[in-house]
Amino acid sequence: MANVLFVCLHNAGRSQMSRALFVQTASQRHSGEAAGTQPAEKLHPTVVEAMEEIGVDVSGRRPQLLTREMAEWADVVVTMGCGDECPYIPGKRYLDWGLQDPKDMTIEEVRELRDDISDRVDALLVELEGPEHKRPANAGSGRQGDFR
Repeated sequence: MANVLFVCLHNAGRSQMSRALFVQTASQRHSGEAAGTQPAEKLHPTVVEAMEEIGVDVSGRRPQLLTREMAEWADVVVTMGCGDECPYIPGKRYLDWGLQDPKDMTIEEVRELRDDISDRVDALLVELEGPEHKRPANAGSGRQGDFR
């Protein structure tokens, strides 16, 4: 079981979508958390809407501040635009996903970002579990319409 921490600047979009898709797809085989170096007050409304479209409710999530303890908890830290503000903990595996902040994106652009993140989550799970990784039958592909 791996602990994966998704980190971005405001913890209001990219990292929240990544965490939600990871937790859903990992189906309790791994743990995931999300944080930001400068957390916003709330999630971006278009992020909540795009995730709701695929049956993933993130409306109750709140951005939270990244702490050193969170980084120490993680086996893998996935960064998304927090740069030098992300703490470096020796011995941790770091991945950088070059994803744009959805703050000013249209819903169509957020859907594309969500689907990109879904693909990245699948690839991460294959890395963690090997090529035999399969998405749970009830998880869908992360594409719009799979949960309707």
